[in-house]
Amino acid sequence: MIASDTSRWFKWVFSHYNERYLLQRQFHAIDMLGDIDPAPQGRPVLYMMNHSSWWDGLIVYHAIVRDSRREHFMMMDERQMSRYRFFRKIGAFSIDKTSNRGLIESLHYSEQLLKQGHGVWLFPQGDIQHLEHRPLQFQNGIGYLLERCPEAIVQPVTAYYSLGLHQKADVSLLFGSHIQQDWLIENRKHRTARLRSRLEQQLNDHRDLVIDANGEAIVGARSLLHTARSTNEKYDAWKNGVAIWTSFFGR
Repeated sequence: MIASDTSRWFKWVFSHYNERYLLQRQFHAIDMLGDIDPAPQGRPVLYMMNHSSWWDGLIVYHAIVRDSRREHFMMMDERQMSRYRFFRKIGAFSIDKTSNRGLIESLHYSEQLLKQGHGVWLFPQGDIQHLEHRPLQFQNGIGYLLERCPEAIVQPVTAYYSLGLHQKADVSLLFGSHIQQDWLIENRKHRTARLRSRLEQQLNDHRDLVIDANGEAIVGARSLLHTARSTNEKYDAWKNGVAIWTSFFGR
């Protein structure tokens, strides 16, 4: 397992590179609904999120930098982590899904982070799956962690990507109502199934919000990123400028 080795200096550098180069080149807007910090610092929070894009982790990191006061750590596939080891400097740690020993090591590491009062991010689907794939398929890690750290709060998070009125994609993050309960009253299988159902319902509701917005920002969303005008917007602005010029001076 590759453990996290956070660096305040590297976080500062990477957050600027992530926002100003990576995300601005790929996305028209990134919006957020809900509260990223559902509990005071010191209370462990387990974030569960759907996983439909390579960009998920970078978008989450941008939201953390912009809107959170707590320390966050994120589980990442060991093959990807081995290629991009610098992610450990911003809070990522690896999980080897091909090895039972690797799985247990990463879950124990996650447990220790939670017991220290940190936020830990899981993508319980395990692998990237299409945004519209249903039903969601969960691995058992989240049920195991709540068994070992029953004081944790679960924060469901959904990411939804869409293309519509603009050249580049829009993405929104929805932080739903957090879940706080006695996690030991049901077995691991039922616990995992109920959380899977909860995240799937939130993702469906999130999709409806995006459809209703019809290419605009969802009502009540906060902007985390809004880039310079895309090609179609520049062209429309140019056409409007020509029309105004012609109306005044083209007679």
